[in-house]
Amino acid sequence: VAVKDPTAVERANLLNMAKLSIKGLIESALSFGRTLDSDYPPLQQFFVVMEHCLKHGLKVRKSFLSYNKTIWGPLELVEKLYPEAEEIAASVRDLPGLKTPLGRARAWLRLALMQKKMADYLRCLIIQRDLLSEFYEYHALMMEEEGAVIVGLLVGLNVIDANLCVKGEDLDSQVGVIDFSVYLKSDDDIGGKERNVQIAAILDQKNYVEELNRQLNSTVSSLHARVDSLEKSNTKLIEELAIAKNNIIKLQEENHQLRSENTLILMKTQHHLEATKVDVEAELQTYKHSRQGLDELYGEARRQLREEAQLRQDMENELVVQVSMKHEIELAMKLLEKDIHEKQDTLIGLRQQLDEVKAINMEMYQKLQVSEDAVKEKSEIISRLEDKTNQINATMKQLEQRLQQAEKAQREAEAEDEKLKQEYVNKSESLQDEFSQKEKQLLQLETDLKIEKEWRQTLEDDLQKEKETVSQLRIETREIITLKKEFLKLQEKNKQLKRICEDQEAALQELASKLSESKLKIEDIKEANKALQGQVWLKDKEATHCKLCEKEFSLSKRKHHCRNCGEIFCNACSDNELPLPSSPKPVRVCDSCHAILIQRCSSNVP
Repeated sequence: VAVKDPTAVERANLLNMAKLSIKGLIESALSFGRTLDSDYPPLQQFFVVMEHCLKHGLKVRKSFLSYNKTIWGPLELVEKLYPEAEEIAASVRDLPGLKTPLGRARAWLRLALMQKKMADYLRCLIIQRDLLSEFYEYHALMMEEEGAVIVGLLVGLNVIDANLCVKGEDLDSQVGVIDFSVYLKSDDDIGGKERNVQIAAILDQKNYVEELNRQLNSTVSSLHARVDSLEKSNTKLIEELAIAKNNIIKLQEENHQLRSENTLILMKTQHHLEATKVDVEAELQTYKHSRQGLDELYGEARRQLREEAQLRQDMENELVVQVSMKHEIELAMKLLEKDIHEKQDTLIGLRQQLDEVKAINMEMYQKLQVSEDAVKEKSEIISRLEDKTNQINATMKQLEQRLQQAEKAQREAEAEDEKLKQEYVNKSESLQDEFSQKEKQLLQLETDLKIEKEWRQTLEDDLQKEKETVSQLRIETREIITLKKEFLKLQEKNKQLKRICEDQEAALQELASKLSESKLKIEDIKEANKALQGQVWLKDKEATHCKLCEKEFSLSKRKHHCRNCGEIFCNACSDNELPLPSSPKPVRVCDSCHAILIQRCSSNVP
């Protein structure tokens, strides 16, 4: 089993020092005052710790004269990733007193702290690990999770206002040495706890008020967005109302045109019927006159036949006597037959004329039926149009009822909004003036909405869209309720996180006390580390007895291995424990070198 990686130990130590320095800087700044100068010792120690953190794992770059190892390269890279950092980089390059890249990096850190954007700049730098790999080794602090933790801790420095003079300060020749005596616990710190608690309470109130301001601004912006959407919907409804009115006017004009056409068609059919009646009467009269003439001819023919019969009888009686007159009588008969044939032809022609008259009468009758059917269809169309007008009136009444229901729902939503406003007014007394102005604006908007509601009463066809807007408002109210619930859940999570933070702060205080006790043993530990750097862990087969009590290992006496010196102890002998903020339980420590012990399993794996 290999020895614990020393780079991981370095990262852990730098992370702990960064936590202590940031916490000490915030506490001392709150007790001393929010604005800090460049001569403030905790602030100087913070910059020294940050410089050590940024230097950890830097790659050595070759130059013409010597090897170069500075943190200005990765910090200069922030300018490309975060456009707002261009101003800092340009001002650092323009400073006249700076000659070395390290001095530029120190000036960059001070300007970033004054801008309260150090955490944002370093966060952009940590995200781009492909670019960082050009400047750092793979085991560097900025390439591991400890760098992200330090960036998260730097967010707390936004509470502090720093007023630093970078122009006249000699940043090139400063020596970056961490003073551990600043972080040791003293009696003055215990006496100033109450003051720190009061200041923390004031800061919590300030943060609470700021969050309330943000929430109120968000609600006001959402209300403005709703008002804009309502105005847009009102304009759309007015336009659609004008379109509907135009459509109604067009339908009325078409109705008038249809009625006028119907009256014209009725007049034309009446005139046509009258003309056809006159023609039929004239044809009947002609038919009657022709029939009378035919009757007269027929009567004359009958008379002639009777006379001829009588003549024939006379002729038969006188046949014997008048043989010479026979030829004359035959000729007369032939003539009479010709006349009869001619009369029969005239009768046939008259019958054909009668058939034609009958066909004309049938056609006229069919035309009358077609005209009557057209009149009936047009009357049905008129009745349908009247039914449609009645249906339109009914739908208008229904839409008016729906509009009244929508107005009631909107009034209820406005009442709920007023209740929420009253609650927010009670919570934020400092924002009453702004709210009064906004309430006046809302009252003006409500009056405008009432005026627009009077216009809405005239809407006829497109009132269903208002139903959709009402349903959207209800959905938004439901979303507001869900957001309230989520806000309460977030408050509970915030309380839990505050408790965890307090526990971690207590652990840090205990760790500081232990560090004050172990500071005296640091030199001994360094000497022991130098003497034991080349040692290797023993194998499980070779390590059978404890180093201190010399008893054999078993299930009850488990093996604990020192990360640093390689010694193996049992759990009874390694009773020295040290609390760490990263672990909920205290950690066992070696008796000789005070390094963290690791429990070993039977498969030779730590």
